[in-house]
Amino acid sequence: MHALPSPMEQWLRHLQANRRYSPHTLAAYRQDLRHLVQCHPDTALESITESHIRHAIARLHSQGLKPRSLARALAAWRGFFQWRAPLADMDSNPVAGVRAPKAPRGLPKALSVEQTQVLLDRPGLPEPASAADCRDQAMFEVLYSSGLRLAELVSLDWRYTRQGQYESQSWIQLAEQEAIVKGKGNKTRSVPLGGKAIVAIERWLALRHQMLSGQQDTDTTSALFLGVRGKRISPRIVQSQLDKLAILVGLPVHVHPHSLRHSFASHMLQSAQDLRAVQELLGHANISTTQIYTRLDFQHLAQAYDQAHPRANRKP
Repeated sequence: MHALPSPMEQWLRHLQANRRYSPHTLAAYRQDLRHLVQCHPDTALESITESHIRHAIARLHSQGLKPRSLARALAAWRGFFQWRAPLADMDSNPVAGVRAPKAPRGLPKALSVEQTQVLLDRPGLPEPASAADCRDQAMFEVLYSSGLRLAELVSLDWRYTRQGQYESQSWIQLAEQEAIVKGKGNKTRSVPLGGKAIVAIERWLALRHQMLSGQQDTDTTSALFLGVRGKRISPRIVQSQLDKLAILVGLPVHVHPHSLRHSFASHMLQSAQDLRAVQELLGHANISTTQIYTRLDFQHLAQAYDQAHPRANRKP
């Protein structure tokens, strides 16, 4: 294996001695620097331009390097030239204006309809009876019913309240079967509450007083969901309780509150096929964010084809 040019070796020694970089990181940077040298073996380091960098990235991409690996290579090259450019009297850092290709967005981790029903119907477990159990059931029903973000769920008040300096940002309206939610970008939207969610909320509200703290401020008395200390529930507790329930009902996957938001979006699109409506319900500013939910699995697409195409089920 050929040694790197002397300036690159000096930079790696600098990182080791002065920046305390780990051997693992140094080995990765060494490989990244070697990639650059191999792409332009006849070009002096001081003569490398942005065009050379872009050519090297394109070549490495064509050889199968993934976006994350390319981003790390660019970071290594950028760091080297940031150190080297002043010493070599270079005009600028040739990597400064080059960005790595974006990594493709993965599919959201949604539960199947059957898995969601198992989670919320709790087969084999007793009906929720304690205040905490009824609270948990209401929280999870609302997450799936309305596709809320976790932060939006914990921000809900049980009714609209304006008292002193306090004013509700998000609240439920049971009579109207909806929730008013302030989401990202301080945008307010109305989302429906399904029948199961309403029943669960009413059951919880009947027991909510049992969890109120002795010292009550307006935020506490307004909060829809409370923790064991009698204050507005924290996102961490919601996540922990949902994870416990998933284990109790025997789901073979880890369930995060956002999984229920993903499931809501995926199941709505499978049934309604209305991208704009789902965008509004989720509170997405750009429809491109919602479009990721259209990447359904092949089985669903095949079923839709069989049901919709006039010649899909023709007899031979």
